[in-house]
Amino acid sequence: FSIVVIVALKGKGFIKIIPFLIGIVGGYIVASILGIVNFDVLVNIIKTPSEWIKVPEFMFLSWKDGSANILGTEITFYQMNLTAVLTIAPLAFVTAAEHIGDHAVLSKIVGKNFLQDPGLDKTILGDGLATAFAAVIGGPANTTYGENTSVVGMTKVASVYVIGGAAVIAIILSFFNIFTTLISTIPASVMGGISIILYGFIASNGLKVLIDNKVNMFDLKNLIIVATMLVIGLGNALISFGSFQIYGMSLAALVGIILNFTLPNGKAINQDN
Repeated sequence: FSIVVIVALKGKGFIKIIPFLIGIVGGYIVASILGIVNFDVLVNIIKTPSEWIKVPEFMFLSWKDGSANILGTEITFYQMNLTAVLTIAPLAFVTAAEHIGDHAVLSKIVGKNFLQDPGLDKTILGDGLATAFAAVIGGPANTTYGENTSVVGMTKVASVYVIGGAAVIAIILSFFNIFTTLISTIPASVMGGISIILYGFIASNGLKVLIDNKVNMFDLKNLIIVATMLVIGLGNALISFGSFQIYGMSLAALVGIILNFTLPNGKAINQDN
């Protein structure tokens, strides 16, 4: 946390635009000195050169369950399960709400209204197509992440080419098992320090959006919705149904939408003495 703050405020040139990377590296070094990092798994990988490069596991949608070995890589095929689809489908409303919120905040940060240009219909369509493609190859559902919005706000770099380049680099690095293992050794305390700034930045920019849109916080309905979402989001509340779980900001967004549609219009708080 301290390293990120110092670099963001005092850094010059290229150093100033990578405060989070420097913060993670610096925190990792400090954690290593304090003996918090467990290097056992990484040492085992280093001792086994054949494990340095490894093809990620792929799972493809098919008409029946099965597996096959293609070019030395084990590929798993899974059959579509309607029950699983119906269980996960409601999450689309949650991710859509998160998508809208992230783009509203991002618009405020970069000074361009992404809800109008390229338009919310196009951005949500892209999000949905990406999620559908991810499902075909066995990946997780895609959604926008407020953490990335925070990175844009801190670094002042919002170029789509930079984001695209980072995505390509991440895909390439995923084939290097030694690198993914190194990432897995980063202590939770290091990432927790980074998250303080990331999530705090999301919340502060969300408040800016409320202020700029002149949301009346003396209206009881608005006050109840904001208060409820803050407590659920910050408290990391969780609701689970069997193996299905929804928590944190996703749950807060869902509850906020439900309250907004179900609560009657509130009365303004009486400010008279």
